[in-house]
Amino acid sequence: MVETAKLSSLSEQLVAMGFDRFVQGVPAVLSSSLFAGELAFSAPGSWQSVCEPSWAQLAARAGELLADRPLFLVPTWERRENSAKSRANEPDSYYAEIMTSCRPPSLDAVMAVLLPAQAWASDRPWAAEMRTKVAEHWDTLLVVYVSGALTHLHSNLETAVVFLRPRAQTRPVLKVFQVPHPRPDEAAVIKDFERLLARQGGRGEHGYVLREPPGPEQGLHFDRFDPQVLQRRDDLAGFGAVNALGDLFTFHLAPFGEVALKRNKQLTSPRDPGGVRMLQARDIGRDGTIAPPSEETLWATIPEDKQLAAGDLVIRRLIAPLIVPPHGFFTAEVSEEDLPAAASEQVVVLRPIKPLSRPQARLITMFLRTPLALTLSGPRLTTTTMKALSTLPVPQPDEALTKALDELTAAKQQLKRWEQQADSVIESVFQEKTAARARARVIDSGRALRLRVEAASLLDDLGHSVRTRFPYPIAYRWRETEARISTGDAQAAYVAILDTAEELLCYVAQLVLALALAQNITLGAVTAIRDKLAGGRSGPGFGDWANVLNEAATSRQLNNLPEAHPLNDIRTLLAHADAEKARQALSERRNDQAHLRRVDPIDLPHAIDVAFADLTCLVERARFLADLPLIEITDVHWDAFARSAHVEYRELAGDHPVVPTRTMASPSNELEKGSLYLRDTDGALHLLRPFLTGRDCPTCRSWSTFHVDRAPKDVVIFKSLEHGHILEDSSADARRLLGQIGLV
Repeated sequence: MVETAKLSSLSEQLVAMGFDRFVQGVPAVLSSSLFAGELAFSAPGSWQSVCEPSWAQLAARAGELLADRPLFLVPTWERRENSAKSRANEPDSYYAEIMTSCRPPSLDAVMAVLLPAQAWASDRPWAAEMRTKVAEHWDTLLVVYVSGALTHLHSNLETAVVFLRPRAQTRPVLKVFQVPHPRPDEAAVIKDFERLLARQGGRGEHGYVLREPPGPEQGLHFDRFDPQVLQRRDDLAGFGAVNALGDLFTFHLAPFGEVALKRNKQLTSPRDPGGVRMLQARDIGRDGTIAPPSEETLWATIPEDKQLAAGDLVIRRLIAPLIVPPHGFFTAEVSEEDLPAAASEQVVVLRPIKPLSRPQARLITMFLRTPLALTLSGPRLTTTTMKALSTLPVPQPDEALTKALDELTAAKQQLKRWEQQADSVIESVFQEKTAARARARVIDSGRALRLRVEAASLLDDLGHSVRTRFPYPIAYRWRETEARISTGDAQAAYVAILDTAEELLCYVAQLVLALALAQNITLGAVTAIRDKLAGGRSGPGFGDWANVLNEAATSRQLNNLPEAHPLNDIRTLLAHADAEKARQALSERRNDQAHLRRVDPIDLPHAIDVAFADLTCLVERARFLADLPLIEITDVHWDAFARSAHVEYRELAGDHPVVPTRTMASPSNELEKGSLYLRDTDGALHLLRPFLTGRDCPTCRSWSTFHVDRAPKDVVIFKSLEHGHILEDSSADARRLLGQIGLV
C-alpha cells in the first residue's frame, strides 16, 4: 500500500482561504500518482481529487480541469534519473517542465501550485527560466511559504504555495506570506493571513504586499523584499559607509579534509616543529572566539602560503537551519595567538584585500554574527556560499564610531591589565619570606587598584557624573541642590531643585537656539521670547525654555541634519514621555512657588523627594551634555601657511570654574577669543555667543555664564545661570547683536 502525504491542518486552512479570496467554488486537486519518493498526495476530504499517472500529461490535464473550476496542482517533485542536467543549470525536476507547459484556458481561471520553496525563491538559472516562462502566461497573486506543510516529510522542508491568474495588461499586487517556524501560533497566523489577503499595501506580522512586483528572474525569497528587512539594510548606513563584503575580502576554501590529509601523509603531531593546527568548524564559537587546541585537534604539515594569517576572518561553512535563539554566521577573527594554523575544508577564510583598522574588523565580525547578516545573505542557507558572502552588505564605521570603538577597546584592555595586576597581587600572598611582608605588600600594591575601582564605580552615580562631567552651569546648580538637601533646610532645598530644573532647560534651550541659528533655522518659540525680552519686567522663564525644546523635538526643519550634529541628541531631551511628564510637574511647582502657593512645611519633605526624582529624570535624559563640553577660547593664533589655528581654551566641565588651560589645533580662522563654544563628538566647535557668554560677575566676582534676560529700550540685561545675578550692558553693540539674531 502506497503511503500518502497530506497538507497539515494549518496549511490546508491557508490554501482554502487563498482560494476563497481569489475565486468562487471548491477547487479540484490534481496530483501525480507518485508525488515525492514512494509517497502519493492525499487531497483534503471535501475537494475533488484527480490523480494523473503520467507526469507528462499533468499540464494538459490541468488545462481541462481549470476550464470548469479552480485548481490546486500538486506536480511530482521527483528528480529525473539523469541529474547531470542540474550541473548544467537545467532543471532536474519534472515540475519545472510541467509549470512551463501549463496554459490558462480562460481569463478567470485561478490555479494554486504546491512546490518546493526553491522553485520561487532561488536565483539559479533553471528556476529563473521557469518563472520567466510561467510569467508569459500567468500573474502571481500570492506566495505562501510554509515549513512542515506536508505530513511524512521533514518538518524543516520549506514549501511554497503559489496562486496564479491569467496574465493581464496591468499586473496585480503581489502578496507574500511566511508561516513562522517552528511551533507557530496557528490562530494568530490565520488571523494575520486573513488581514494580508484584504491588504492592498503595507506589511503585517508575517507577510507583506508588493505593489510593484519584481521581475521573475529574481528569486522571491521572503526576506529579499520584506520592507522591514530592506529598512534595516538601509539603516546600516547609519554606522558610516556600507560595502559589499566582496569589495573588502577575498574568499578561500581550503582543500584540507582529514581524509585528504591522511592520503597525502600530511598529518603529524603538535610536537612536530613543522606541525600546524588544523582549524575545524567546531573550533569557531558563536561568541566570536576560537577554541584552544584539544586532544581532538588535528595537526598537519601545510605550506606557509596556505596557512592562516592574523586578521583573517574564519566562518563555519555549515549553517544550523534553526538556531534558537536566532544567530548569524559563526565568525571569528584570527589573532597572532591562534597561529600557526590552517583552515579545514569546513571553514571559509576571508582575507582582507587591504589592511583593515581594528574598529573595521571588529564591526564586520560582530555584524556577521547577527541574524540580520544571515537574512541579507539570501534564501535560508545550509552552507555558506561564496556568492552569498561576496554580495552581502556590511557596515563600515564612521569617524565618531571608530573613535568610540577604539576607546571601548582601550578600556577593555586597561580593565584586563588591572585584572591581571590584581591576580598577581593575590597570588603573591605566600611568596614573601614572612607573613608581615606579604601582608604589607598586598595592602600597598592593592591600594591603587582599589582606588581605581572606586573611581570607576562612581561613574555609575548620576550625581558624581553631573558634578564632574556636565557643563559648569548645570554641575554648579546640581552641587548646590545636593548640598541644600543634605543640610536639612527644606525650603532652601525645594527652591534649589526648582532653580536647577529651570536653569537646565534654559541652558539646553540656549544651545538649541544657537545651533539652529547656525543652520539658518528660526524656531517659532523665538517670537514669545522676543516679546518677553522687550517687555522689560520679567524675562523668559520655565515655560519658554520648554517651548523651545518641545518645538525642536518635533521640528521638520531639524530632521535632515547630519547624523553627528549635536542637535540630534539635544532635541531628544523632552522627546521622551517620562521627561516631559517630569518637566510639566516641575513647571507647575515653579508656578505655584512664584504665585505664593507654596508647599506647606509639613508636606515639604515629601515634595522634595518627588521634585528631586523629577529633576533626576530630566538630568538622566540630559546625559548627552557630558559628551558636549562647554569651552571658553582664551587665545587664538592663526598660522596662514599651515592653515591651522593654535587654540588655548578652558573646558568648563564640573562644578567649579577654575580649570586648567589646554591647547588644540583647529582648521578654522573664525574662532573668537573670549567667546563660549560647544564642542561636539567630532571635535567641531559651535559658537554660542550671544545666547551664552562667559565673564566675571559684577555682583559675586565669580566667573559666570550669562544669557539674555531682558532688553528694555536703553539697556540689555543678562542673568547668570549659576547665581541668578544681573549684568547690565547699555552699549549699542549689545542691542545691535540681539537684533541681528532676532531677539529684539
